[in-house]
Amino acid sequence: MAFQSKEMAKAYWRENLTLMLWLSVIWFIVSYGCGVLFVEQLNAIRLGGFKLGFWFAQQGSIYTFVALTFIYAKKMGDLDRKYGVDDDA
Repeated sequence: MAFQSKEMAKAYWRENLTLMLWLSVIWFIVSYGCGVLFVEQLNAIRLGGFKLGFWFAQQGSIYTFVALTFIYAKKMGDLDRKYGVDDDA
């Protein structure tokens, strides 16, 4: 599992860090934004009898984190195959 060149290794890590940054931004927006900053606006909407702001603060951010974990695993598998560093290579 070695890179063919230092340039490929740098490109791989650049794409990895970009992916982690975007997923972290999404998680921040959902957890902090929807659960804290926009809670008053979201509380005007109800989901299963609960105010949406409360739901995001209690459940939504957790579900989003789990979904982002699976997305990261899928995208990293694709990235590994793209750069030839997957376990199948």
